[in-house]
Parts: sequence; structure tokens; C-alpha cells
Amino acid sequence: MITIGLTGSIGMGKSTASAMFRKLGVPVFDADAAVHELMIKGGRAVRRVEAAFPGVTKDGAVDRPALGAKVFGKREELRKLEAILHPMVGQMQRAFLSDAQARRLPLVVLDIPLLFEGRGEERCDATAVASAPNFLQRQRVLARPNMAVEKFENIRRQQVPDAVKRQRADFILPTGLGRRFTLNHVANLIGAVRGRSGHAWPPRGRPHRRPTNHPSRRPVHARNRIRH
Repeated sequence: MITIGLTGSIGMGKSTASAMFRKLGVPVFDADAAVHELMIKGGRAVRRVEAAFPGVTKDGAVDRPALGAKVFGKREELRKLEAILHPMVGQMQRAFLSDAQARRLPLVVLDIPLLFEGRGEERCDATAVASAPNFLQRQRVLARPNMAVEKFENIRRQQVPDAVKRQRADFILPTGLGRRFTLNHVANLIGAVRGRSGHAWPPRGRPHRRPTNHPSRRPVHARNRIRH
């Protein structure tokens, strides 16, 4: 089973690309959706988040704006939140991968916003980044409700720059030239890796590290990088 790590900075179209994988029949684990599930009413993280950040729950669920006010721009508070959520999300991800392996699926996607920031690429056979021009990214993000320039710039500072992600990724999925253009790139990626052997899952005693320093040991598709 091939495991593709999908990422992209805020406003770069990662969610659009993720939806296209699903449309083409590839199961996707969405880390953001997992976090949402953990913090809704009855979610496993609600009590622990409330204990760590008193006053951020309402009607049995985490009030995300209230939580954001507690952690936004505060590194130590953010790390405290991550220490609660990341192990739970990791458990959900492993369950997704185990189920996919049991079903003998040929390909899955892990949609992870901070893939490179958290060294998540080491647990994938290949990586793909959704990317668009900076001006378009800015337009998309500032059009969102309750978004301000300062908040946008602060989020960008916490993320690996798009140029670096493009350099590190095995596939680039452009999202600034129309949905059909993006869909074609997603389909090309699927075609490039389908039928190849994956090594990221199941883990074999130690963390999987994707070899990159020798041409004959590169990931299965590195010679077929899709660029725009």
C-alpha cells in the first residue's frame, strides 16, 4: 500500500486537492477533521482541553474561537494543546492505516497541514504539496470570516514556506489555474504511483525514513515529479 502525505500552507488549496483524491476513489485521512471530531460534543479531547484551558468549552464541546484566543501567538500554550491532540490524532491515523491495509487498498492519502513541520513525511512513501501564487493565497485567506492580515501573517510564520515545501515534495499540485487543471495533476499523481510497492505502512520496528540521497534509492516516483 502506497501512503501519500498531502500538505499545503494556509489558503493553498489543500482541501480542494484532498476532495479530488476522494472523488477519484482514494481514501483520505483528514487530520483537521480528526481534530474537529475530538473537540465536538462527546469528543475524547473535550475534558482534557477544558482542564488545560479553563473556560473554553460550551454546551459540552470546545469553543474553537475561545480556544484560539487562549493559544493564538502563544508558543507554550500551543505546545500544551498539541500535547493533548497530537497523540489522539496519531491513534486515529494508525487505525485508518490499519483498516486500509486489512482491506488491501493500493493507495491512501494522509491530509496533514503541518506534514513537514512535524516530520510526517518520514511516515509516508511520497509527499504532495498543494500550491498557488502568493497573491491568490492572500486573497483566499483574507476572504475568510474573522480573518485579519495580522492573523494571516502570524499563521504563515508558523508554517514552512511554500517555496520550501515545493522543493521538498515529490509532487506539486497547482491550484491556481482552475479545478480541471488541478484534477488532472491529481489523476497523474495517482497514475504515477499506482501499482508500486509501499514501505511506510505497516511500520517495521523503527520509523520509516524516506531515502533521498541516492538516485537508486529515491521514493518510487521521484523521477516523475509533477511541476507547474
